[in-house]
Amino acid sequence: MAVRACGLIIYRRLQPAPSSKVTDSIEYLLLQTSYGTHHWTPPKGHVDPGEDDLQTAFRETQEEAGLQASQLTLIEGYKKELHYPVHGKPKTVVYWLAEMKDCNTEIKLSEEHQAFQWLKLEEACKLAEYEDMQAMLKEVHQFLCSRE
Repeated sequence: MAVRACGLIIYRRLQPAPSSKVTDSIEYLLLQTSYGTHHWTPPKGHVDPGEDDLQTAFRETQEEAGLQASQLTLIEGYKKELHYPVHGKPKTVVYWLAEMKDCNTEIKLSEEHQAFQWLKLEEACKLAEYEDMQAMLKEVHQFLCSRE
C-alpha cells in the first residue's frame, strides 16, 4: 500500500517594481525539515483516517507553518501528484496551489522544521533538491504566468 501525503504549494506576491514583470514578484514558501537530510519542501503530511486529501493539505499547512485556511486562497485549476519511493515503499504526494492573502503573515514553524524561506523560482529550485519538486515548481510558475 502506497503512503499518501498531501500539501500546499504556497506563494505570495510582493509589490512589483514598476519596471518588472508581475511574475518576478512571486515567491514560494519552502520549509527545511529538522530531521533526516534537512531537505526543503512545501508543507505536507500524511492523510489521517477520515480526512479527505484537501483537508489534510490545510491541516498540515496549519501544523507545519502556522497558516490557517482563511489566510490562503486556493487557486482553482492546479493539482499535482508526485510519486516516488521512500525507504523502499511507494509514496504519493498530492499538492494544491494556494496564495497568501497577506504577504506579511507570520510563518510559525512546528518542531518538524527548523527554517523557512520565501524564494523566487530559481532559488526555490536550487533548494528543492528533488527533480520532480523542481519540475513542479517550474510548472506552477508557468501556470501562474499563463493566468496573468
